[in-house]
Amino acid sequence: MAPPTLLILLLLTSSSFANSAFTSDHYSDALTKSILFFEGQRSGKLPATQRLKWRADSALHDGSSANVDLVGGYYDAGDNMKFGLPMAFTTTMLAWSIIEFGGFMQSELGNAKAALRWGSDYLLKAATATPGTLYVQVGEANSDHQCWERPEDMDTSRGVYKVSAQNPGSDVAAETAAALAAASIVFQDSEPSYSQKLLQTAMNVFKFADHYRGSYSDSLHNAVCPFYCSYSGFNDELLWGAAWIHRASQDTSYMTYIQSNGHLMGSEDDDFSFSWDDKRAGTKVLLSKSFLENKIEEFQSYKQHSDNYICSLIPGSQNSQAQYTRGGLFYKQEGSNLQYVTTSSFLLLTYAKYLDSNGGRASCGASTITSEMLIVQAKKQIDYILGDNPMKMSYMVGFGDRYPTHIHHRGSSVPSVRDHPDRISCDAGHRYFNSGSPNPNILVGAIVGGPDRNDNYADDRSNYIQSEPATYINAPFVGAVAFFSSH
Repeated sequence: MAPPTLLILLLLTSSSFANSAFTSDHYSDALTKSILFFEGQRSGKLPATQRLKWRADSALHDGSSANVDLVGGYYDAGDNMKFGLPMAFTTTMLAWSIIEFGGFMQSELGNAKAALRWGSDYLLKAATATPGTLYVQVGEANSDHQCWERPEDMDTSRGVYKVSAQNPGSDVAAETAAALAAASIVFQDSEPSYSQKLLQTAMNVFKFADHYRGSYSDSLHNAVCPFYCSYSGFNDELLWGAAWIHRASQDTSYMTYIQSNGHLMGSEDDDFSFSWDDKRAGTKVLLSKSFLENKIEEFQSYKQHSDNYICSLIPGSQNSQAQYTRGGLFYKQEGSNLQYVTTSSFLLLTYAKYLDSNGGRASCGASTITSEMLIVQAKKQIDYILGDNPMKMSYMVGFGDRYPTHIHHRGSSVPSVRDHPDRISCDAGHRYFNSGSPNPNILVGAIVGGPDRNDNYADDRSNYIQSEPATYINAPFVGAVAFFSSH
C-alpha cells in the first residue's frame, strides 16, 4: 500500500486537532500578516504596491560612500541597520518557505514572492557591485543604536562594510550563496533568466567563500560584533550553501563537496538549534531529502542526524533534550526566543513532509516518531505564538484581540512622516521611546521576541529581548503557518 499523503494523514488524525483554538481562516489571516510585516522592514525606494502606508522611502543613497548601489533590502529588526548575515538567512528561509509550502499560500503566493525578491534583489547587488567583493553591511551599529529615529529621517553614518580575499567572510558569503540559490528555485519557472542570474551568482559567491576561508567576525569584528557575530564559525554555512546550490543546480560537484567536507560541519555532534548563526540542523534536514528520495547512501548519516534533531524536540521521546515552558513553549534562550520556535517548527513540518512523501519514520532510540507527531508538535508552537498561551495574547502584532502594542521598533513607535512631516532628530525621537503610549504605527504581522521562561511577557518598548521583532523570526513562520492555513 502506498504511504498516505500528508493531507490524508491529517484527515486520519483530525482528532489531534479537534480542540484547536484556531481555524484555517485564522491561519490564513496570520499568513497574510506575516508576509505584510516585511513591507514594514523595507529599505529604499518603496513601490506603488506598498501596503503599509505609514512607511516611506528611506536610505536612498546607501552605498554611495563606496560608489556602489546598495539601496534596498531589509532593516533586520527594530533599528535602521542592514546586516548581511541575518538578511541573507531571512531570504533563504523565505525561499524555503515558498519551495516547501508555497502550494498552500494561494492568493498570498505573489506577496510572498515579492517579499523574497526584495531580499534577493539586494543580495544580488551586494554580490555583484564590485568583482571579488561582497558587501555585507550598511550602517554603523553603535551610532544607529544611540538614536531613536524613523528610517525616513536617518542621519547616522551609512558606512559600508565588505568581505574580500584580504578580509574573508566565508560565513556571510556562503549564507548569501544559499539565499541566492534557494531564491533561484522559486523563480525558476516564472522568471527563468532572473533565476539563472541568481544561481550563477550563488555559485560565484560560494567559490569565493570556500576559496578565501575565514569568519567575517574576525575580518569586521568591531562592525558586526556583538550584534551578529558568527559564533558557530563558517563551516556550517559552507555546507548549507553547497546543499542549496546542489538542490538548485543538480550539479554533482556540489554533492562531492558535501561528501568531502561534511565532517567539518560537526556532523558527529548534533546541535539542537537552527538560526541565522547556526545552520547545522537545517542543513541536515535539507540533505536528508536526498537520502529519502534518491537513497544516496552517502547522505544516510544526515537522515540519522535529522532524526536525532527531531527527536530532541519531541517531549517524552527517548532522546528529548529541548526545554519547554510550563505553558508548552519551546525555550532555547532568553533573547528573542521565538526565533528558535519558528525555525524549529518549520523544520518539524518540512521533515514531516520529507518523511511522509517517502514512507519514512524518524527513529528515537527504540521508539518511532511519525510525521503526524511532528505536525502536532509544530502546531502547538504556532498556536502558542498566535495566542493559545498562558498570557492569552498573540505575539504577532495585529493578530487577534490582544497583542503587543509597545514593540521595540523605531518606525512603529515614532509618528510617521505622513502624520508628522517635519523631521524628528536622533535625540528628539527618545521622547517616543520613553512614552507610555502605544506605538502610533501598527507593524502588522511582526512577531516579537516573545515571553520569558515562565510564560510572562512585558509589553515594554525598552525590553528589547522580548519586544523587538526581526525578519528572521517571521521568515520561517511564513512557511509553517502556510501549511496550517490549508489544513
